[in-house]
This record gives sequence, structure tokens and C-alpha cells, in this order.
Amino acid sequence: MPIIEVKNLKKYFPVTGGVFLRRTGWVHAVDDVSFTVNKGETLGIVGESGCGKTTLGRCLMGLYDLTQGEVMVCNQRVTKLSSSQRRNLAAKLQMIFQDPFESLDPRQTVRQILEEKYRIHRQAGADLGADILKLIDQVGLLPEALLKYPHEFSGGQRQRIGIARAISMEPDIIVCDEPVSALDVSVQSKILNLLLELQKRLGLTYIFISHDLSVVRHISDRIAVMYLGKIVEIAAASSIYNQAHHPYTKALLSAIPIADPGSHKKRTILKGEVPSVENPPPGCRFNTRCEYAKNICRRTEPPLFANGKDSSHLTACHFFS
Repeated sequence: MPIIEVKNLKKYFPVTGGVFLRRTGWVHAVDDVSFTVNKGETLGIVGESGCGKTTLGRCLMGLYDLTQGEVMVCNQRVTKLSSSQRRNLAAKLQMIFQDPFESLDPRQTVRQILEEKYRIHRQAGADLGADILKLIDQVGLLPEALLKYPHEFSGGQRQRIGIARAISMEPDIIVCDEPVSALDVSVQSKILNLLLELQKRLGLTYIFISHDLSVVRHISDRIAVMYLGKIVEIAAASSIYNQAHHPYTKALLSAIPIADPGSHKKRTILKGEVPSVENPPPGCRFNTRCEYAKNICRRTEPPLFANGKDSSHLTACHFFS
């Protein structure tokens, strides 16, 4: 049974202008997105900057009011919760942020940062000290780290503190918003392996947001590819990498560098600029940059549908109809 269900989710932001700041349009950040995530699964969400993946993650967290649609988390409708119900759900739905320095309070020690969640959710009991020590050990830090401030740590260590804070309430779901993009390449793999280890040990479900397909491949069970506020392809990670259908997905895959300097592969260079999210093109959102675009692509928006034998591999493209 799905632990997350998203149905026809839309999130538009108003654009204002003029002396009186009147609304002049809407930014279509997330536009009619639907998917499900099963317990214990990792869904990777990838796409260029501005495609709406971070906004989608914040909608799942309940940080944004939805323009339209429905988000069900642990069989609870996120937009229809009372304050007490929202607090209870927040304990089961946590987030790891992109910047491990900006997301930590520089005025608090690590102990204070980790204790804060227990106090907010009224779980600060007699065993709080032991719980904090256990958290630090789980993310690979020493007990003396509790007395230090965030600026005394490296980027990777700060992200470990952020991960410890996220798992402190024993959540079911963690939304990872580009958790390794601000880290050195040598540190990224260690953080990814830590996330995988915690997922196996604690039975976590991840929504993993990233612009790096090579990183997403390492951690994801399924991958959703977003372009201009829409999911254009969603399938198992192996299916995406071995048999991508959508031209945009193929272009992203062709940009992944190869570790072998002697190997060469043909790269797909996308022409033109990404259209405005305030005035997206009619029909397929990708038609202005797609070499296969036809008249139907410019008139009619393609739905996500299964192509071929794999019914779980969904593509929004007229070219493969």
C-alpha cells in the first residue's frame, strides 16, 4: 500500500507588478503531477534547476498550500489537518536540506539542535541524553561533537548533523532536497552510503531530489524526471538508465560524465532556452527544444502512459505513442 499518494498536484505562485503590486500572472511551479511511493522505497526526482522538484518536495512537507490537487501521507490528507494532527504528522515526515550550514542554527550547539525536536514534539524525557548519544553514533560522529557549534565542522559533518536531526523523531518518510549537491565529490558517496544504511536499518522511505542523475542512480529504486513543472517520465531506475523513452531524459543521461578518459559517447545538446514557467508553451512542454517535435506536440499535451511491455514505465511523449 502506498505511503505517499499525490494526485493532480498543482502549485502556482502569483506574479505581481506595477505600483499597486497587482497580480499579472502565475508561475506554474508544479503543474498537474501525480505519483505514489511505497513504504521503504526511494523515489528520485530529477531535472534542471527551476523544473519544480524542490517546490514539489515542500508541497509534500505541507510547507506550501496547494493550488489544486491532493497529497496523502500515511493515509492522512496533508492539507486537511488540524494543528495537533500536523504536529503528529511532522514527526513522521522529515526533511534534509541542501545547505548543511544554512539549515543549522549557528547560535546553538549540536546538542541543542538535536534536543530542539524532542522539545517541540514533547518527547524530552529522562532518556533524552541517551537518545542524543545514540543519534550521534548512528550518523558516525563522536560524542564530543555535541558540545561544538556548526561552524566548527566540515560540510560533510554538518550534513551528518542534519541527518541526525531528521531521524530523531523516528520518521517514516524523509524528503532529501539535494542533500549532497553542496558537498565535495569525495564526501558525497559517504553521505549517500549513510542514507542507504539508515534506510535499511530504520525502514525509511525517501523522496530524493537532485539534478545529478549519477547520484540519483546510486540511491533510487524509481526515478521521476521533471521538466517545467511536469513529470515527463517515471520508471524503475534500471529502466530509466538502460531504456529511457523521453528525449529530455535521454539528453540528461547523455550529459553524465564517464570516468574512463579513453571512452567517448555522443552527447545530446538541447537547443534553445528553457521556456518561461509563467507562460509555458502549449502542448508538450518540451516541444520548443525537442528535435522530434511535430504539430501534435505543439497542440496537444501528452499524458503519462505505459509504452511497451513494462506497464510501470510511464512516458509523456507523442513520439512514442
